[in-house]
Amino acid sequence: MIHKETIDKIFDASRIEEVVGDFITLKKRGINLLGLCPFHNEKTPSFTVSPVKGIYKCFGCGKGGNAVNFIMDHELLTYPDALRYLARKYNIEIEEEEQSPEELESQNARESLYIVSAFAQKQFTNDLYHTDEGKAIGLSYFRERGFREDIIEKFQLGYSIDKWRAFTDTALKAGYQLDYLVKAGLTIAGEEKTFDRFSGRVMFPIHNVTGRVIGFGGRTLKTDKKTSKYVNSPETDIYHKSFVLYGLYYAKKGIIAADNCYLVEGYTDVISMHQAGIENVVSSSGTSLTVEQIRLIRRYTQNITILYDGDNAGIKASFRGIDLVLEEGMNVKVLLFPDGEDPDSFSKRVSQEELKTFISENSKDFIAFKTQLLFEEVKHDPIKKATLIKEIVESVAIIPEAIMRSVYIKECSRIMDVDEQVLLSELNKIRRKKVTDTAKPESFAQEPILSSEGIDYSVEKKKEVLFDDCEEQEKEIIYFLLKYSDQKILTDAEDEEGRPTEVEVSVADFIIQDLNNDRIKFDNTLYQRFFDLYTNPELPTENYFIQHVEKEISQLAIDLVSSPHSLSDWERHGIFVITEDQFLKKAVLKTIYALKSKKIQKMLLENHRKIKDCKGDEEIMRLLVERKQLEEGKKLYSSLLGRPIIK
Repeated sequence: MIHKETIDKIFDASRIEEVVGDFITLKKRGINLLGLCPFHNEKTPSFTVSPVKGIYKCFGCGKGGNAVNFIMDHELLTYPDALRYLARKYNIEIEEEEQSPEELESQNARESLYIVSAFAQKQFTNDLYHTDEGKAIGLSYFRERGFREDIIEKFQLGYSIDKWRAFTDTALKAGYQLDYLVKAGLTIAGEEKTFDRFSGRVMFPIHNVTGRVIGFGGRTLKTDKKTSKYVNSPETDIYHKSFVLYGLYYAKKGIIAADNCYLVEGYTDVISMHQAGIENVVSSSGTSLTVEQIRLIRRYTQNITILYDGDNAGIKASFRGIDLVLEEGMNVKVLLFPDGEDPDSFSKRVSQEELKTFISENSKDFIAFKTQLLFEEVKHDPIKKATLIKEIVESVAIIPEAIMRSVYIKECSRIMDVDEQVLLSELNKIRRKKVTDTAKPESFAQEPILSSEGIDYSVEKKKEVLFDDCEEQEKEIIYFLLKYSDQKILTDAEDEEGRPTEVEVSVADFIIQDLNNDRIKFDNTLYQRFFDLYTNPELPTENYFIQHVEKEISQLAIDLVSSPHSLSDWERHGIFVITEDQFLKKAVLKTIYALKSKKIQKMLLENHRKIKDCKGDEEIMRLLVERKQLEEGKKLYSSLLGRPIIK
């Protein structure tokens, strides 16, 4: 268990804009920062970060929280592990109390995979530099590739000793459990034997966006055709290759600065480009480009430049992946290196300035590039030409932005010498078909509905709000407690001689005493728990709730703090406010009256039901007396709220 003092230090040190900024690009918008939400797919930014309040809130999917919540949700960590993550980021020494076996087991399961992966990286690097085999084979290979020492160290490159169980035995001697070595993909467990996955290979550690090692790529230097050239880590609890881009940890700052991401094919391409001074470069590491990888890049920039070698067959095979980029609303350019060259070889052959100039002058828009590349092959064959035209238009049709589609259609018309109106007609036909296919009735049952405040409902789960529901009034009570708990208002009282006077009390004391006097409880259990926290002698602050260890409490506080209450909202709910700071007592009273009025309506409904079902005269008489008292209460609060009584 982490000490309270340490937790407070972590919260004090954690800057929400720095924590979130490690994962997405944030742009200034007034006093807040705005970016694309990492928790759901969106093309228009609705993810807001408030440095002043220390919170984030997405008005698209409803996610919100503080720095710890963000790390928990984004990195799928427990609360203690998220605190440890931030402690590492801000160099805070963790002081912990002894944990229970259950807590240790829960914490250790995922963390152990990170720990054994980090150990493996250090061991492979050690073997590269400090063993005869590592120096003779691994280090010689990297130096032959032209990698400088600082680059080898930066990317934490290594070598795995070419013996059946060299790494596994070393890890076991160091105290690491075989079970976690297998789960991390470092050791393969056969029916009778266990052995190293990467033996005899130079090693490329794969990092997540925060810099932790999550997997490896291993390249053999043997010429045996039966041996796979590259072996990658399998899918694990911490490594999902479709969601990972090699080099992103080292590239993200460069991507933001350049507002562009270079996408290359392999590990050595990334490393060579870094060595040449171009750091905004990543690789999909031998896998086809996935939507998740594209969205990962889109957190940092809307612009991708794909760097190809001169292999036309490879370029054509990648067109489907590029269509996915276009579909995500991103801008795609393509750079073709000279025949026989790739980013690795070309960056070593020319100077840094020549490389930058070549990339700048030869990057072409993808649609124009695709059209020119394929059109040359089919321009003398009408049937193939017609097929190509349709394929090009299909690529244009998936672009979300109408203006961009129009520009591309005009350019394609010019290159292919086809009437622009014909292309537009085909494009509209493709888009209509797509809309028709996706708009089937059954698809709507799963579609999320976003309210103006970004709260996510599903059609079949959407809550029907009944007229006797008190949730809105209860929520407003909690809002006043959260925002104004320690502010003072005047309330009626009596002096020592019984004469009427006024005394100053806090909003929290006023609300708590008033509701407790009438023994009012909240129907919403979360609101009741929130309310109960105010009964402590020391009045909790807004930050206390925002940083609360219970995620439900923290989430509610953040939702209320970031909710855009307007004057019309208060008027609609029966609260007349000139400004929130003025006439605070009147606003608080109106909220309490509205809640009590709703509670009485619920009691009247219950009373009516009991009378309807009652058979004894004495009980009916008691219920009728109760009904009359409730009707009087209803009239009282209706008059206090300024509402007409409708018979």
